[in-house]
Parts: sequence; structure tokens; C-alpha cells
Amino acid sequence: MFSRRTDWPFEQNPLMLALAQLKEKRIKVFDLTTSNPTQAGLAYPDRQILKALSLASNILYQPQPFGQEQARQAIAQMYAKQKVMIRPEQIILTSSSSEAYAFLFRLLLNPDEEALFPSPSYPLFDFLAQLNDVDIQPYPLCYQQQWEIDLSVLKEKFSLKTRALVLVNPNNPTGGFVKTEELAVINHLCRERDVAIICDEVFSDYVLDMHKDGVRTLSGNTEALTFVLGGLSKSLGLPQMKLSWIIVNGPEDKIARALERLEIIADTYLSVNTPAQNALPSWLKLKDKIQRLIQARIQKNQKLLQGLCAKTPFKVLSAEGGWYAIIQLPEGLSEERFVEQLLREHHVFAHPGYFFDLIQGAHLVVSLLTPEDVLREGLSRIVECSAYS
Repeated sequence: MFSRRTDWPFEQNPLMLALAQLKEKRIKVFDLTTSNPTQAGLAYPDRQILKALSLASNILYQPQPFGQEQARQAIAQMYAKQKVMIRPEQIILTSSSSEAYAFLFRLLLNPDEEALFPSPSYPLFDFLAQLNDVDIQPYPLCYQQQWEIDLSVLKEKFSLKTRALVLVNPNNPTGGFVKTEELAVINHLCRERDVAIICDEVFSDYVLDMHKDGVRTLSGNTEALTFVLGGLSKSLGLPQMKLSWIIVNGPEDKIARALERLEIIADTYLSVNTPAQNALPSWLKLKDKIQRLIQARIQKNQKLLQGLCAKTPFKVLSAEGGWYAIIQLPEGLSEERFVEQLLREHHVFAHPGYFFDLIQGAHLVVSLLTPEDVLREGLSRIVECSAYS
């Protein structure tokens, strides 16, 4: 009755079962995985956000495949402030970055062709690939004082079935930006093999300590056909408003060919709601204010995390951007057993490293959006838990 693409295991793992049991008993859990900015205790400019939704023009439905001109112009102006010149015609609005991936997979890949994805990375990619009949080939990110792409392995991953290479800049959860040398190699490989680049930059506004060779955005990359993804979910901390975008760049002939196909795909769905498009120019004026709130939380929690772990056997791995942190556990600890014990006995919930395919050693992944008091208490319990593990 059901398709093979939805043939997933539906049994809950022991960690999620333990979390559900604690919630059922109404036991307080110190959740260090909070990634929803609207539930992180941030002081949003509520009135200004909501006022932008009260326009009379929201009653009118005037569909445009790539989205309303004024919304795309506002995005182009936002990039111009970063000294990246993008024409509104190069911008396509979508309802989410997940939908943007779906559009691009349909544009670039036939069933069972391959996209190269970074590892470690966010597990959502597996589901997106399966739902779009795309095969994933992981290429490794390696940690040596900072996160880098293993270029020698990446080169070997290309095959005759490879149609797209996905970058996450900065990566989630490692926080590493693409380096200038890496981009030069990637551009060469993709030009040579006629492979497109998909660069997910939803976290690119949140810089922690960018390496001097880090590339902030690929939106101006003209060396190979490049699709850059952004959206309100992270850039304004407004995931509920459901508006994202694709920027198409590269050689002009390939831009034109990609856009004519994307126009039909986008016109088939017309998924972005009118009120969000009308509100976008006003919302983007709040970008600096909202980002200061989020950036302050991230930076404060990063210092707290580093300070609390400084005199412990835990090691905080270097991150250049985003809002996640990776904690390397002491040698000898079983990651799976530790996170379960941490939750069941100390009521602290953190992501295990295997959730993101962190396979070299044992790790925890925590969100730097977590309220400071929750993060402080949770970390103290983690240290206590390790003393008895």
C-alpha cells in the first residue's frame, strides 16, 4: 500500500522513550537541545513583527512563480549590504529550506542519481533525499583544531552518477565555514564534472570565531552553477513565518537554463504565503535587532560552556559559526550509555554525537540557544554524571 521511500523504522529508540516517560511523569528535564528561537526566552519586537502582517494587500492573491518582486528586491538589498550583488531575478522564494532542497533535487537529479553530503551533518538530509529518490554519498569533515573538508576523499566520491555537491556553510552541528582553498578545489571539481553546488547558508549570519580563510557566503560564486539557501527561520529567528529563498549564481548560460526550469517547478507549487511576502521588507529592517538578541545568547553561552568545561575532562570543539556546540566526552565513556544515564538519572537531555554521524570518539551536541540557567545546571549535572560513569 505504501511506497518504499517511506519505509522507515518507526520504533522509538531508548533515549526518546526515556524522555517521553519523564515528560509523562512531569519530571523537569534540563533540555540542552533547544533550537527553536521562538521558545528560547528571547525578547522579540512583537508589535513590529505583527504589524507587518496587517496590510490590506494580504487579501489579494497575485501569484508569481519566483515570489513577489518587492520581496525579492528586499533580499537582494540585504545581500548588497554584504557587498554581494544579486539581481532579484536570481532569487526564488520557497516556504522552507526543505522545500528549496526538494526543488533543487527535482531540478538536478534523476531517480537514484547521487548528491554528495557532508558528514557529520543534520539527519534531516536523509529524509529529504529519500523522499526525492536521491542517493546520498557522504564525504567526511575532519577535526584538527578546526573543521575541514577531507578534499582527498571528496575527490574520490565523485562518480558518473554525481549531480550535486551539498555544502552547509557554516556546517550544522560542527560550525565550520568553507575555506577559500576548499572552495577553489570544489569549483574546479564541479566545473570539470558538470556538477552543481547547493550551499545551505541558513546559519551564516551567526559568526563565533571565523577562521581568516573562511568563506562567509557563496551567493556571489560564479565559477560553477551554485544554489545558495537562506531563510527567515534562522536569519530572523522566525521559523513560523515559513519563508526561505534560493539564490542562483554561476556562469550566465547555466543560470538562465536553471531559472527557466525552476520557474515551472515553483509555479507548480506556489507555496509561499502572501502575508509573509508582503511583510518581508519590513521584517528585514528588524534583522540587526533580532540577530543581536540571538548572537548575544550564543556568545554568552559559548563562554559559559568553555568556562565550565575548562577544568574537566570534557573538551569543547572549536566552532566558527552557527548555534550548536560539540562536547567531546572523556575516553572510555560509552556515548550511548552516557546520554541515557544522563537523561534517566540526572534529567538532562543532550543530543548524542551519533545523531549527527559524529563517529570519531564520543560526543554530546548542545544548543547555544538554551537559556543560560538551564545550560548552566545541565552542564553541572553532566560533569557530575561523568564522575560516576
